[in-house]
Amino acid sequence: MQIRDPKTGRTYNTKRRRRFEEGCEPRELTFSCYKRFPFLARDRSRLWFIDELQKARQEWPVDLWAWVIMPEHVHLLVSPREVGVKIGKFQGQVKERVSRTAIGWLERNAPDWIPRITVVEGETVRRRFWQPGGGYDRNVDQRRTLQSMIDYIHANPVRRGLVERPVDWEWSSARWYAGLGPVYLEIDRTLPMLD
Repeated sequence: MQIRDPKTGRTYNTKRRRRFEEGCEPRELTFSCYKRFPFLARDRSRLWFIDELQKARQEWPVDLWAWVIMPEHVHLLVSPREVGVKIGKFQGQVKERVSRTAIGWLERNAPDWIPRITVVEGETVRRRFWQPGGGYDRNVDQRRTLQSMIDYIHANPVRRGLVERPVDWEWSSARWYAGLGPVYLEIDRTLPMLD
């Protein structure tokens, strides 16, 4: 898809994502804020994300196995409980709801951000909270890969120098795995290593 920035007139292309959703394989999802702006650096926006992810978990047959919210991106490890669940639609619902809340907040409280997130796609003008496209989406077909994915997700804040240990970052599932509380989101106990 071709996008034109109304401020600079510059155009760029976004990737089209091909998804494989026939089975019940777990999925590692990574998606970023528009232009990697740190829209998730504030507690309020992280809580908007957590609230919408929790609502989507109640509406969709999808289990959450790991998560981390970074200042400008999110990692999730999820698993459908039924064949044919469209994880892309699940992800899209969460992103859309967070986007609406966040853009509404920007319109009321920080209108100087609106031109920076406004793009023209053909004849349509949009405001972007998330980077267009599906982000990074990977099917997990080997059980041994799950633990390394969980470790990778939890290590994100450490690699970025935000904390010294994964459990020090309250915006991830690392604390849940360590048995520490309180946590913002419980992990579903359907993860094969937990049985």
